[in-house]
Amino acid sequence: MAESNYFYITTPIYYVNDKPHIGHAYTTILADVLARFHREKGDETFFLTGVDEHGQKVQQAAERAGIDPQTHCNKMVVYFKKAWEKLEITNDFFIRTTDDFHEKVVQQVLQDLYDKGKIYEHEYGGYYCVGCERFYTTKELVDGKCPQHLKEPEYIKEKNYFFRMSKYQDWLIEYIKTHPEFIQPKSRKNEVLGFLKNKLGDLCISRPKLRLKWGIELPFDSNYVTYVWFDALLNYITAIGYKQEEERFNKWWPANYHLIGKDIVTTHCVYWPTMMRAIGIPMPKTIFAHGWWMVDETKMSKSLKNIVKPLDLIDSYGVDPVRYFLIRDMTLGQDSNFSEDIFIKRYNSELANDFGNLVSRIVTLIRKNFNSVVPKILINGKEELKIIDNAKTFPEKVHNLIDNLHLNDAVETIIIFIRSINKYMELRQPWHLVKQNKQEAGTVLYTAAEGLRIAASLLHPIMPGKISTLLKAFPTADNRKNSFEWGTLKSGEKLSELPILFPRIIKKIEVVKEVQNKGEELISIDYFSKVKLITAKVLAAERVPKTDKLLKLSIDTGEEKRQIVAGIAQYYNPEVLIGKMVIIVTNLQPVKIHGVESQGMLLTAEKGENLTLLTTFDDLGPGSYIS
Repeated sequence: MAESNYFYITTPIYYVNDKPHIGHAYTTILADVLARFHREKGDETFFLTGVDEHGQKVQQAAERAGIDPQTHCNKMVVYFKKAWEKLEITNDFFIRTTDDFHEKVVQQVLQDLYDKGKIYEHEYGGYYCVGCERFYTTKELVDGKCPQHLKEPEYIKEKNYFFRMSKYQDWLIEYIKTHPEFIQPKSRKNEVLGFLKNKLGDLCISRPKLRLKWGIELPFDSNYVTYVWFDALLNYITAIGYKQEEERFNKWWPANYHLIGKDIVTTHCVYWPTMMRAIGIPMPKTIFAHGWWMVDETKMSKSLKNIVKPLDLIDSYGVDPVRYFLIRDMTLGQDSNFSEDIFIKRYNSELANDFGNLVSRIVTLIRKNFNSVVPKILINGKEELKIIDNAKTFPEKVHNLIDNLHLNDAVETIIIFIRSINKYMELRQPWHLVKQNKQEAGTVLYTAAEGLRIAASLLHPIMPGKISTLLKAFPTADNRKNSFEWGTLKSGEKLSELPILFPRIIKKIEVVKEVQNKGEELISIDYFSKVKLITAKVLAAERVPKTDKLLKLSIDTGEEKRQIVAGIAQYYNPEVLIGKMVIIVTNLQPVKIHGVESQGMLLTAEKGENLTLLTTFDDLGPGSYIS
C-alpha cells in the first residue's frame, strides 16, 4: 500500500522493432488498473509508459524496412499509442527515448559518472546477443547459447567504456536482503540473489559507432553511442523531471512500482539499482516481475507464429472483456496460459452468466414491476442482512488484495459476492414475491441492486467502459457513482435505460460447406446464435383435453411465468414434471396448439421409441443462459 498520497507506477518501455503483443498489453493494463485504483482512492497518481527507440535491434529493423531509424521509430510508435488508446490506458505521460529532454539528461548522467571515475575505458572481449543487446559470460550461456533467444551469440572484442558496477555488489546483496518488498515476487528475489553469488563484473555502457550508430552519443567520446539499457532505464527518472525540475522529481520519486516481465529481471534488479546507487538517488519501493503469457502452454514466438495481438482480441470481443480476462487469469509472478477457448469460457461463465444475467434480471424486474423506479428498502430479513453485512466488509478485503498485488484474488472475491447475490435472488424469488407482497419484493430488489452497484464499483478500474455504463444507470445520492458505502443507491428515482452489457459469445467456427453422405442442411453460426436457450422450472403440468400426446406446462423462467405446450404426454406423467429444471427456447413466436397458446419450446433427446427431457448437470436455477 502506498505510504503517502502520491502514487507513481511505471511499465517497461517497449522496443519499437515490432508491433505490441499481449505481453505488452498485459503489463500496461496491469499498471492502468493500479493507477485507476489509486486515483479512485484519492491518491495523486502518475502513470508512465513509453517506448525504447535506440539500439541494434531498432537499427536492424529499420535497415530491413529500407528506412532510417528515426522514421522507423516514428512509424512504429503509432502502433503502441493506438493500442493503448483502444485498451483505454490512462497513462499520464508517454516517453520516447528519442525525446530531446531524455537524451540531454542521459548525457548529463554519463558525464557526471565519468567525471567521478565511475566510468572508465577498457578493451573487452565477450559473447554478444543482438536480441538481448548485452554481453554474456560463458557461465551465463546455456549450452553455448543465449538463455533467452537460444542462439549462439557473436564473440566480439573491442575497446569500450565500462560502468564500475562490480563496486556495488556487496551493497546490493545487503539491500535486497534487508528490503523484502524491493524485488517481488520472492522467487525473483531469490533468482537475483542467486545471480549475485557469482562475481559481478563491470557493465559495458557503450557501443562503437563502427558497429552501431543509432543511439545517444557519449558526451566524452563522439566515437561511441550509449548502451541501450543504460539509456532506457533512466527513463523512469527523466520523465518526472530529474535534472530538469527538482521539485517535480522529488514529488514522485521513489516509484511505488516498476512493473516488468520476468525476462528483464537482471537489467532492472541488478543494473538499475547499481546505477541509482552511483547517481545518488533512492531505490524504487518495489520492482515487480510478472510471468509470461503462454499460448497453449508455449511461450509466444515469431517463429512459432503464435503471437497474440491485443487489438485483434478487442475487435472480436471488446476492450473490457479483454482487460478483465488478463487481470483475472494471471496470478502475478507466475506464467499463465492464453487460448481463445479459455477466454470464451471465462467470459461466458463470469461476465455473461454471473454478472450480466444478474444485471439483466434486477433491471428487468424493477422496470416491469416498479416502473423503473428504485424501490425502497423497508424490512431487512435474515437473508438481506447477510448481503448487507458482506457488502459493507468485502470492499476492504478487495482493496487489501489489490494493495498487495493479488489482483486475480481480488476479482475472485468480487465474483463470489456477485454469485451470493444471484443465490439470494433464487432464494427470495422477487418475481413471485411481487405478486404477494410488493413492498417486500422491493426490499429484495433494492438489496440486490445496491450489492450489485458496490461490486460493479470495485470492478471499475478493470472494466471502465462497461462499468461506467452500468453505474450511470443507477441513481445515487450526491452522484457518488463509485462509492462503496451501503445505501448510496437512491430510492424513489428512476433507473436509466441499460443495454445488455455482456451478451453471450457463441464460439465462431468454420462452417463446413458440405457434409458427406448425410445431405444435412447447414446453417450459419449467426443464424444459430439467434436461438435463445435458458433453464426453466416446471411449476405445474396437466394434459391438454382431447389429446393423447400434449401436456400444458406452467414454467418459471426466472423473470416471468410462461405456458408451453409439449408433445411429451406419452413419456411423462404430469405430476413427475413438477419442480423439474428443463431447457427451453424462449424467443419463438407464440403459437396455438389445439387451441392452447404455447410460448416457447422444450428441448428433448429422442432415440428410437425413447424420449428424454434435456436438463443440466447442476441445478442452476431458472433463467440461466445455455451456450
